[in-house]
Amino acid sequence: MEKLLSLPFLIFMPLVISMFVISPLFTRNEIVVRRFAKSVFGFHFLYSILMLALFDPANPYISQIHFFGLDWVQSMGIKFIFKIDNISMILVMLTSFVFLISSFASKFNIRENHKFYYSMLLLLESAILGIFTAGDMFVFFLFWELELIPAYFLIGGKWKNLENESEAIKAQNSAIKFVLFTFLGSMVMLLGILLLHYYNFISNGILSASFVDINSSQIPANIQNIISVCLLIGFGVKLPIIPLHTWLPDAHTNAPTPVSMILAGILLKTGAYGIFRFNYQTLSDAFITIAPYLAVFALINIIYTAFVAYAQTDIKRIVAYSSISNMGLILLGLCAINQIGLSASVFHMVAHALITCGLFMIAGIVYLRCKTRDINTLSGIATVMPRLFGFATLIVLASIGIPAFAPFVSEILTIIASLNADFSDVLKFAAVFSLPLLIISSCYMLKFLHKSFYGELPQEFEKVNDITVHEFIVLASTLAGLVIFGIFPQVLLSMTLSMG
Repeated sequence: MEKLLSLPFLIFMPLVISMFVISPLFTRNEIVVRRFAKSVFGFHFLYSILMLALFDPANPYISQIHFFGLDWVQSMGIKFIFKIDNISMILVMLTSFVFLISSFASKFNIRENHKFYYSMLLLLESAILGIFTAGDMFVFFLFWELELIPAYFLIGGKWKNLENESEAIKAQNSAIKFVLFTFLGSMVMLLGILLLHYYNFISNGILSASFVDINSSQIPANIQNIISVCLLIGFGVKLPIIPLHTWLPDAHTNAPTPVSMILAGILLKTGAYGIFRFNYQTLSDAFITIAPYLAVFALINIIYTAFVAYAQTDIKRIVAYSSISNMGLILLGLCAINQIGLSASVFHMVAHALITCGLFMIAGIVYLRCKTRDINTLSGIATVMPRLFGFATLIVLASIGIPAFAPFVSEILTIIASLNADFSDVLKFAAVFSLPLLIISSCYMLKFLHKSFYGELPQEFEKVNDITVHEFIVLASTLAGLVIFGIFPQVLLSMTLSMG
C-alpha cells in the first residue's frame, strides 16, 4: 500500500491537471468542467486521507526530486526536497478539504470562464501544498511566490458574481493591493532567507538551504534577530499582523465566495506556518527574544480588529476582521513557546478555517438571494430560509467559543499556554487581556445573526429560496468538523505532541 503513496504526486497532481484544464484539449462545456474539477478535488482529498491513514510520525514522508541526477541548484546547496511531518500533515489535509468544499461552493458563485477559474484553483492548491511541504528554504519561497499568480486572478477575475462594473473594478484593485502587499513583504522575507543561508554557511560550514541542515545556534544573536524580523515582516503580511493587514478586508469583500473561503481558510495559515517553520523552529533562540514583543502585536490583532468588526455592516467585512482577530490568537499561541501553545495554534488554524468557510458561505448565500450583505438592510430572512438560519445559528455559536465546538478548545488552550509561558510576563498579560475577545466576538457575531435573520421580513425578500443541496453539503461539512473536533479534540492534539 505504501508504494502507492507519492509526495510529488500529492503536490503536483493539481498543477498538472490545471495545465490540462486550461489547454485547448479540454472541453469548454461548463457542466463537464465543473464536475471534472470537483472529481479532481475529491480524489485529492481521498488521497490525502490515505496518506494520513498510513502516516507514521516517527518516519515522516520525505521526497527529493533530482534534475538529470543533480540537485536543483547544486552550486548553492539548494535541493528540491519535500517533507511532511505532523503539522504539515494536518495542514495538507485541511487544504484538500477546503478546496473540495470550495469547489462545491463555486457552482452558483462562478458563472463564466469556468476553464480558467478551475485551472487557477488547482494551481493555487499546488502552490499552497508546496509551501506546507517544502523542505528547503528556497523551494518554500518559490511556492510562496507562485501562489501570487492564481490568487491575483481568482480575487480580481470576472466571474459574473458581481452586479456591476464598479464592483468588478473594486475586485481588480483589491487583487492588485493583495499582490503588492505580499510581493513587498516577500522581498524582505527573501532578504532574511539569503542572510540565513549565508550565515549558516559562514558559521557552520554547511552550504545547504535545507531546514534540517540549518544550525542557527552558531549564528551571532544580533544577526539572528535581524533575520527573524525580516522573515516576520514577510509572514506578517500574509497572517496578517497589524498594521500589515489592510489588504485583507478588501480582498475578502470583493472576491467570490469560494475564493474568500480559501483566502481565510488556508492562505492566511501560510503566514502562521512560515512563522512556525522559520522563526519558531529554525531560529528558536531569536524567537525567544522577539516573542514578548510579538505577543503585543498579537494582542492588538485580537482586541483592535474585534472592535472594528463590530462597527462593520457588510457581512463579509465582519468575517474578514474577525479573521484578523483570530489569527492574533494563533500568533499568541506560538509566542508562548511551549507544547500547549503550539498545539493550540495548530488546532485553532483548523477551527478557524472551518468557521470562516461556513461564515463566508452563509454571506455568499445571502448575497445570491438578497443581492445585499448589509445587515442594516437585511431583516427576518429566517422566515424564508429556515435551514440557512439553523446552520448560521450553530456556526455563529461555534465562532464565539461555545463548548462542544472546536474554537472553544483552542481558545482555552491558548490562554493556558500563555499563562504557563515561563520566560516572559508579557505573555501572561496578553492572555488575561485577550479574554475580552470572547465577549467582543459574541457581540459582533450575534449582532450579525440578529439583524440579518430576525425581525420583520421585507417584501422584496418574500420569494427568496432556502439553501440548495450543494450549499447544504458545504455548510454541513464545516459544521460536522467543528463538532467532531470540539468533542474529540485529541484527534488533532495528539498529532502535535511530538512537535513542542
